[in-house]
Amino acid sequence: MTSPGGPTPAPRPDALGVEEAAALAREHGMSRVGERPGFGAYLADLWRRRRFVLTLAEGDFVSRHQNNYLGMLWAILNPMLLGGAYYLIFGVLLETTRGTDNYVLFLTSGLFTFIFIAGALTSGSRSIIGRMGLVRSLRFPRIILPSAVTAAELLQALPAFAIIVVIALLTGETPSLEWLLFPVAVLIIGMMFLGVVMILARVLHAVRDTGNLMPLLVRMLRYVSGVFFSIESYASGIWSVILAYQPVAISLTMVRETLLGSMPLRWETWAVSGGWAVLFLVVGTVVFWRGEADYGRA
Repeated sequence: MTSPGGPTPAPRPDALGVEEAAALAREHGMSRVGERPGFGAYLADLWRRRRFVLTLAEGDFVSRHQNNYLGMLWAILNPMLLGGAYYLIFGVLLETTRGTDNYVLFLTSGLFTFIFIAGALTSGSRSIIGRMGLVRSLRFPRIILPSAVTAAELLQALPAFAIIVVIALLTGETPSLEWLLFPVAVLIIGMMFLGVVMILARVLHAVRDTGNLMPLLVRMLRYVSGVFFSIESYASGIWSVILAYQPVAISLTMVRETLLGSMPLRWETWAVSGGWAVLFLVVGTVVFWRGEADYGRA
């Protein structure tokens, strides 16, 4: 049918209402931009993208050493040189060897573990603001970023952890079944500080000025966590308990108990460490998830 001005246009279908459009989007797996997904779906999405986490971690690890002549050999040289410097300063000059039978292993096991923790805290806290371009351009669960950074720090620390075992052998420690718990201790520490990193990443994204406090926090933890001295031998009373069972110190103790024959395994150490790991991982995941819709916004 035509009209004086030309063909009559075909009737337009009724536009979808808000509810119908939302239902259609859900049917096809679509969701509103900036909308926080359900917690279960969030974790499921993270699991589906686990290979992406590993790829990011491997890329981060390789990029750190690609411009050095010795390349990844620095992952071994750095902790060894730092361990030598710490032994000279604290073991020889300041003589902080009280309460330790194998100070070389005591020092290196604590120091190398702390290097991993400090790296995770420093790099992980900036995992969102440091990759803002990626956050704003691609859609993925942002929890991938702190997870990848923590995994990269673990890859960086693996050579140092292998050196600890060699030092244990060279300093006269006898291999035992307890040594099999060494990688378990490292895994617990990784879970614990992944949770801490997620909390710090959200805080730093919300309040950028807090990034200026991270070096101070790491430095303070280095000096109060028994990295180069035995807390039980230098602190007493309630302070000894507080310092010994805070997350960083108990992590160092857990590692030392697996390799040092003079430090037998204690159920208290592993119970407290496991408790910290579960607490931080659960709280950190929830805290980070609740800010999912805000990441990348100006």
